[in-house]
Amino acid sequence: MATNVTNTEMVVPTITRVYLGPVGTTAPADATSALDPALRDVGFTSEDSLKFNEEVNFEQVKSAQSLFPTRTFQTSDAATVEVDLQQWSAPNFKAVYGGGTITEISVAGPPAVKHYKFAPPKIGGRGEVMAVVEVIDGGKHYRYVLPRCMQMEGVSKDLAQAKAAVLPLRLAVQGGDNLDAWYMLTDDPAFALTA
Repeated sequence: MATNVTNTEMVVPTITRVYLGPVGTTAPADATSALDPALRDVGFTSEDSLKFNEEVNFEQVKSAQSLFPTRTFQTSDAATVEVDLQQWSAPNFKAVYGGGTITEISVAGPPAVKHYKFAPPKIGGRGEVMAVVEVIDGGKHYRYVLPRCMQMEGVSKDLAQAKAAVLPLRLAVQGGDNLDAWYMLTDDPAFALTA
């Protein structure tokens, strides 16, 4: 295989965005068309926090007649998205905690000041969301589509005085029999099928 001396197959994610919406939201048809309005941009994220991980597990069969495995088979598949949200908002709090409720509370004082209570979901109360992760490098666009995912980790926030506090979003992809657990859409010409 020849080396691509024009470096057009390198990707430098100059802009990334994360969108969340209800499970069942219409998925994007391609890498650049307008997204369904039900998909909400989570806003600013810290610059180096976005990660997409796919982890596969395998088992090996060993036999007395070989020093190497005689068969290897995949036993499971998993994928996660990690990103640190910089904007503290009601939808982002609910996304990071996998649900919960936000209610307005009564406060003795000036009526113009409102206060709110966030309560995280109880055990069994976490909900699933749909996610779209957008990566843009110049004229190349990539969209990771995750039809079903769930916040699957606890939340640890660093509330240090000298830096911005973030909300850690950690989504685990959920699967189904008649559904791609995740897929990517792109207009990158490097993906063109060749004979």
